[in-house]
Amino acid sequence: MDDQVRGSEALTDLVGRRPVVGVMGASAASPAALELARRLGHLVAEAGWIVLTGGRPAGVMDAACAGAKSVPGSLTVGILPSGPDGLVGRQVDLAIFTGIGEARNAVNVLSSDVVVACGVEGPGTASEVALALRLGRPTVLLAPAPAATRVFQEIAGDAQLHQVPTAEAAIELIEHRLGIRRWPDSRSRGAAEHPSPVRTEP
Repeated sequence: MDDQVRGSEALTDLVGRRPVVGVMGASAASPAALELARRLGHLVAEAGWIVLTGGRPAGVMDAACAGAKSVPGSLTVGILPSGPDGLVGRQVDLAIFTGIGEARNAVNVLSSDVVVACGVEGPGTASEVALALRLGRPTVLLAPAPAATRVFQEIAGDAQLHQVPTAEAAIELIEHRLGIRRWPDSRSRGAAEHPSPVRTEP
């Protein structure tokens, strides 16, 4: 199941809105990280949760959205660093153009109820993980390199930091350890075709 590193508090119920899972990872990701992201995106969407990424047609962002869009009724959100002239992944349903460059990482994190980092293979992903820990977002490291795990263990303090080996384990942790329910629930999945409005907090 999951290999918990820090933190044990479950999230309070997200009453009245669809949960958002932020999937973070490198734009030049390894094949293994891309496969993890596709599988994770699919499983997150299958649970009825929104998949939020950096929105560009590259790496983990693109793979997670592609995985999500293999599920009917899924919703993908891309938080773009550019203005409206920037590149957007074809699998992004809702593109949010921030025009603030890499500072958009803070928007990614604050708009996510849980942050999942696939592989942690670059400085951009590392910054998002650090922001998530600093801002109190539950954070899941999905199949990270041992060196990345050690770094984040050192700085996590009392923040909720978890490590899991597979996308399936990440979903189980989010649902059962963090207490985020399927939307609307696993017995009435069809209602996910009518999602609530998306909330972002820039």
